[in-house]
Amino acid sequence: MSVRQYDAIGETYEGFKTLPLARYAESASFLALLGDVRGMSVLDLASGTGFYTRQIKRLGAAEVLGVDVSAEMVAAAREIERRAPLGVHYAVADVAELPVPARTFDLASAVYLLNYAEDAAEMERMCRAVHRSLRAGARFCVLTQAPAFRFDGSSMAKYGFTYEPVGEGPIGPLVRITALLDPPVRFVTSYPRREVYEQSLRRAGFRDVTWAPLHVSEDGLRDRGADYWADFLANQPLIMLQCRA
Repeated sequence: MSVRQYDAIGETYEGFKTLPLARYAESASFLALLGDVRGMSVLDLASGTGFYTRQIKRLGAAEVLGVDVSAEMVAAAREIERRAPLGVHYAVADVAELPVPARTFDLASAVYLLNYAEDAAEMERMCRAVHRSLRAGARFCVLTQAPAFRFDGSSMAKYGFTYEPVGEGPIGPLVRITALLDPPVRFVTSYPRREVYEQSLRRAGFRDVTWAPLHVSEDGLRDRGADYWADFLANQPLIMLQCRA
């Protein structure tokens, strides 16, 4: 289950953020979790094409470094930066092998990172690399696959995505996710068990691990109505967590 499957997606990944789940729930929820980033140095992991990297910079962060293992995704992010400069920077690197930075960051963010660990040992290596990149007391904010998601529940297709279990991996179910773009984009990830996340973070030195559900933005409620979101709110495929170094 390689994250390098994203090499074939490239800038198409930007289209994911136009789908209802990402547009009205994921983005608003995760940015709210990050909170006030003004003046901070931020390490954005699994940055992809830089969607959140740019958002964090626009919210006033002093320095933002986006890191992704996919050279194609980073190339797309750099091209977006070239066309509309914000002063963000990108690097190609495997988070599990992330070098010790010259100076630590005030905050780390990660959207769809830990769920791509091949096993618990790799997730712990990821978490240790993040921990040594942060100053003492800094937060690590994560958006990831929800361990409690019920695959036999109502379809998430109207929100732009479908989720199909395709086997069992070392840390949880393997799932084929389809982003309902034109044409559709498919990729496989795991849905790690809750205890795998928590043990990996704590063994890496993080403390105060707390979980938080997503919410629907005011725009989402206004544009689609409360009834539209009932299935999503009852069985969320995504979840957030935060902890401190």
